[in-house]
Amino acid sequence: MTPPCRVAVIGAGAAGLTAVKALLDVGAEVVAYEKGDRPGGLWARDNGSGLSPAYASLHLNTSKGRTQFADFPMPREWPDYPSADHIAGYLADYAEKFGITPHLRFHHTVTSVERENGRWKVTASAPSRETGYTERYDAVVVANGHNWDPRLPDPAYPGEFTGEQMHAHDYRDAEIFRDKRVLVVGMGNSAMDITVDASYVSRGPVLLSARHGVHIVPKYLFGRPSDATGGALAALPWRLRQALAETMLRVAVGTPQSYGLPAPAGGLFQNHPTISDTILHRLTHGEVAPRPGVERFDGDRVVFTDGTSDAVDVIVWATGYRVSIPFLSERWLGGDPEELPLYKRVFHLDDPSLVFVGLMQSTGAALPVVEAQSKLAAAYLSGSYALPDPPERLRSVARALRYSTARWGRDRRPQMRIDFDDYVADVPQEIQAGRDRLLRGETRPFAPTRGKETSA
Repeated sequence: MTPPCRVAVIGAGAAGLTAVKALLDVGAEVVAYEKGDRPGGLWARDNGSGLSPAYASLHLNTSKGRTQFADFPMPREWPDYPSADHIAGYLADYAEKFGITPHLRFHHTVTSVERENGRWKVTASAPSRETGYTERYDAVVVANGHNWDPRLPDPAYPGEFTGEQMHAHDYRDAEIFRDKRVLVVGMGNSAMDITVDASYVSRGPVLLSARHGVHIVPKYLFGRPSDATGGALAALPWRLRQALAETMLRVAVGTPQSYGLPAPAGGLFQNHPTISDTILHRLTHGEVAPRPGVERFDGDRVVFTDGTSDAVDVIVWATGYRVSIPFLSERWLGGDPEELPLYKRVFHLDDPSLVFVGLMQSTGAALPVVEAQSKLAAAYLSGSYALPDPPERLRSVARALRYSTARWGRDRRPQMRIDFDDYVADVPQEIQAGRDRLLRGETRPFAPTRGKETSA
């Protein structure tokens, strides 16, 4: 690059770290802003950012082999499903191994990002500075994650609940549930982990409430990590893959209904499955009791949609997260960030020097996806890869949305959805296609403007 592209990366979790590495690999000048006090983002328990939802019992729900970075394999001696602390250490080691750490500004919170005179103006605050400060860049990589802003039921359920309420984001260990009557609302991975943890210390069985069911997949199927079994079917069309995987799952563990849980709202590989070896065991032993959806509150009692009620001391809302990008204005988000259209889930359609890494929802692990996205972004910002023309980008986004809506539905974040295996296979092909576009002279490569007012 002549001159080197100057890039701001926002966030130092897995997405931000891979972005910094990929940009350094192509010779960019990189500054990464991190609100917390260490690399690792949400995986780093008790991170100074206060945003990490990691709890003591948290482990990967995708296997080591399907989660590790291609450029930095996990240690062979690690278990198939490492703990959150393992992953936090892994990300810190990644940052050290590839010389990323010197480029990270800890305790720096980005407050706004705007386009001005052909460059990006990034404003941030830090405890070491009395006032906010601003720096300018040729490009910005948004890698702030989307599992840190808790989503609570909206509108709230009728009635008044006199017990305690908390979101799964604030859970750390099971001692807070000792000798208490506990209700967990949700059917995701965190809901199952918290339910199982609480069931060992609670007063009576933990109540597990959900309006809609999910497929529950054990971590091992037929002696292998279950996602490795699914990965072996990746070459098949997803409908055929779904039928085969659902058959294997029924043979191995039965259906959720056979454990008293609601039927899944969609097929496997449509709604994200819940990965748990232990929840079915605790259900069959009576330590967890299924309940339908919540209808209303009546003092210390929770009334469910079937008319039954239970006395409860603590409710845990394992109801997911909102996507929040507070430093970007309406000009760039256009409304709900969950509906933001991006070319290849990376490049903003109005200005591709505004790049996103990690703003997706994968059917598999996130780390290989953000690694691939970072390499795609770096290829563009280095000038070695050219995007297709704007009309083709729009057509590509529209095709992806039609596919996602047909597969996952309109209410399941279709803009953000990707098929893990398809996506990580597609990105290297897209990088090569962009190099071919350059050779054919179809589109111009990205080049730093260095202050000139130009159209993106």
